Amino acid sequence: MSSLPASKKVTPWYKQFWPWFLIGILLSSIIVSTGFAVMSIKSFDGMVVQEDYYEHGKAINMVLAKQEHARELNLSADLRIDPLTSDIVVDLSGDARPEALYLDLIFPTEDNRDQSFVLEHVRDGRYITQGPDNLRYRWYLQIQPALEEADWRLTGEATFPNESSVALLPRSEEHTSELQSLGSSR
Repeated sequence: MSSLPASKKVTPWYKQFWPWFLIGILLSSIIVSTGFAVMSIKSFDGMVVQEDYYEHGKAINMVLAKQEHARELNLSADLRIDPLTSDIVVDLSGDARPEALYLDLIFPTEDNRDQSFVLEHVRDGRYITQGPDNLRYRWYLQIQPALEEADWRLTGEATFPNESSVALLPRSEEHTSELQSLGSSR
């Protein structure tokens, strides 16, 4: 004797909507997560993993000393990139006038987009070189008087295209450690 009315038939589970709806949600999440896993494996983002923390700490201290030396020399610079000719012009003020300046354009997230330039001294603290065409997005900027073993360093950041000048100054410790974590491990 059944307690169900005779007119109501029970359909099997595989013929009902809700079990297939729940299975569909589970299968779609598996498919989407598999797609994301494949995409993350195939597209390496280029970030560098720092393994030697002691050496990294010593490098930060060297950068802080360079910033402090630039502060002692009263150094500052204005950088402009001409949007038509792509000329990079730096006006350096302070107590140092090297024959050449080394400019590093550091892209915040992709190290393969970093660029370096040598700026030649033309007159009274003005340095010039030919820059890249069509420079876009946000960049960290570093200027120093030598490629290796520089005495001082000026830093800044800019978003291009930008027709106004960008100030490059000795930065605080927080900003320096951020730039160092991006630039020195490359």
